Amino acid sequence: MSTDRETLTKELMEMVAQEGMVDIADITPDRRLEDLDIQSADFVMILMAIEEKWGAYISVDNELTDVETVQDLLNLAISKIEEHQAA
Repeated sequence: MSTDRETLTKELMEMVAQEGMVDIADITPDRRLEDLDIQSADFVMILMAIEEKWGAYISVDNELTDVETVQDLLNLAISKIEEHQAA
């Protein structure tokens, strides 16, 4: 089940908007997640939704430490999803 990056990026941004309870129009790759007021509980919901939809696990403790912008989150999620699909 391969998904191209453009579609994946769009779906992930929609997921961040929905799970983070943020207007999709406010989400741009360069926006800082803290500026979108995405709380840690929202992060958990986003990561659970990614795992449920694509089967890719992202550790809250280790892998999210360097994530500051929407693009950082997209890059991490896409790499995890691609790793999972390749396995």
